[in-house]
Amino acid sequence: MQLNAKNVKAWYRAASACLALDKVVEAIDACESGLNYDSQNAALKTLMTRSEKRRDHLAALDATRKEREDQARLEKTTLRAALKSRGVAFRETDKPPEMPEAAIVLDDPIDPKSNLSFPVMLLYPLHAQTDFIKSFGEEEALNEHLSYILPLPWDHVTEYTVESVECYMETKEGGLIKAGKKLSLLKLLSSGKLEVLDGLVRVNVVPKARASEWIADFKKRRGKE
Repeated sequence: MQLNAKNVKAWYRAASACLALDKVVEAIDACESGLNYDSQNAALKTLMTRSEKRRDHLAALDATRKEREDQARLEKTTLRAALKSRGVAFRETDKPPEMPEAAIVLDDPIDPKSNLSFPVMLLYPLHAQTDFIKSFGEEEALNEHLSYILPLPWDHVTEYTVESVECYMETKEGGLIKAGKKLSLLKLLSSGKLEVLDGLVRVNVVPKARASEWIADFKKRRGKE
């Protein structure tokens, strides 16, 4: 092309190569350059149309991506505002659990005043078992969920019933508080003593008869005796 700018075949080859690499701006520029010397060249016209369609397609994909990213940022900002306005402390760690289904959500993701739901992990530390509640409404109480979860299929001696268990949550300082089973989740989380780590609420469920045993062991392991 440097030797002969009027070489239409060279412009066509250049445009084809650029289009193959998704360099659509360069492809269109090469087509236009070739058409300047042969405005009726059918091959260049066809390639020009393909290049323009590809440009428009890529632009639409980019616009969709940006719109999706903007929406995600808005929803994240709204969620943080919702948690802050409710007095719920939250923190993200360097090693979040691999649980993509565990997420705090608003009924309306862009309305911070809409109902909040939390993923809750019920831990049975004396038996190394767990239960996962994907959506625990902020106004719901532990009793409401324990009533359908307990008794447990592996609890052959029926240690775990709604009446016979106590619930404990770890504080920000690494201690424990007893979580009232009739209190709303929001009231527990907004007490100022707790924080939600990596978007997941954790509740330890222990039989009353063995609560002292477990608490003593917890303190020993944390060096709080």
